[in-house]
Amino acid sequence: MKRFIYEEIKSFSKPLIIAELGANHNGDMKIAKELIDRAKECGADYVKFQSWTKDTVFCKKVYDDNYFLNDDYRNRDDYTLKEIVDKYSVSENELLELKKYCDEVGIGFSSTPFSKKEVDFLVDELDVGFIKIASMDLNNIPFLRYIATKGKPIVLSVGLSTLVEVDEAIRTIQECGNNEIVILHCVSIYPPEDNQVNLNNIDMLRDLYKYPVGYSDHTLGFTAPILAIAKGACIIEKHFTLDKNMFGWDHKISADVDELRIICNECNRASKMLGSYYKATNESEERKNAFRRSIVAANNIKKGQIIKEEDLDFKRPGTGIEPKYINFIVGKVATRDIFYDELIKMEDF
Repeated sequence: MKRFIYEEIKSFSKPLIIAELGANHNGDMKIAKELIDRAKECGADYVKFQSWTKDTVFCKKVYDDNYFLNDDYRNRDDYTLKEIVDKYSVSENELLELKKYCDEVGIGFSSTPFSKKEVDFLVDELDVGFIKIASMDLNNIPFLRYIATKGKPIVLSVGLSTLVEVDEAIRTIQECGNNEIVILHCVSIYPPEDNQVNLNNIDMLRDLYKYPVGYSDHTLGFTAPILAIAKGACIIEKHFTLDKNMFGWDHKISADVDELRIICNECNRASKMLGSYYKATNESEERKNAFRRSIVAANNIKKGQIIKEEDLDFKRPGTGIEPKYINFIVGKVATRDIFYDELIKMEDF
């Protein structure tokens, strides 16, 4: 398991892969623990839940209107929005239980808070590695200020925001003395069209703010996370489910076990393939010499003969004089009979 160490995140080491469980446990701790087990098996570094209650997400008007955000859950008469929010919420005792279970399994634990009380519990009681700020709260300046003072690294999702709002959010966090920020490029559409993903924003955000940038993915499949790694994303966050057809909010746009395994494996491979900015030569001298060329005799050269350019050619292996030194040889006198196709040696002229 890779712990959330900000300096490692910042240094473009192995990407941190977060399985976003959100409410995909459907309020069932047995499902939650199975999600943790499967995420660990797939190779995820962290699982992340969402810390909210029916009192910290919506106000009374939304419950009175009974307005479900996703089309699949509108106009229902078998339950109310308030009932389903309450059912899918995770209590403090359950979060404590899940954190302990993650410690036993060997995978990182975090959660997104939606109130100050939930921030306090995550930091003071559970000592999470980082606080994830949902894109819906990026313009919640008092909340950002409160989180920033808690001394934890902040993963800031910018999905719903303009650059002006991102500027203000980052400035607010910095003014509180917190400079351990990871910006999370995100498109808050479930799922977005390909032309809405805008992975070039990863470069833009990094260049503009000089902070490491990750990617929270809501696309279908696994192509976008791998491409994000190629853009230098230091974190990949992906919704995770046991079954895309399960009843609930985010299952359809989530990765299943097979997809998450591919994401973990291929993102780590992609990161390794990106390697270093510095030119590296990995081939051995033996292999390089086998492919490179040396100066050889293009025909028989008599002892005492003045060597001309047409007397020389370039062939493998590269264990002799490099072709770039041809002008050093041309015009010299041969000290011995040199036969066709022989490697030219320094003592031959």
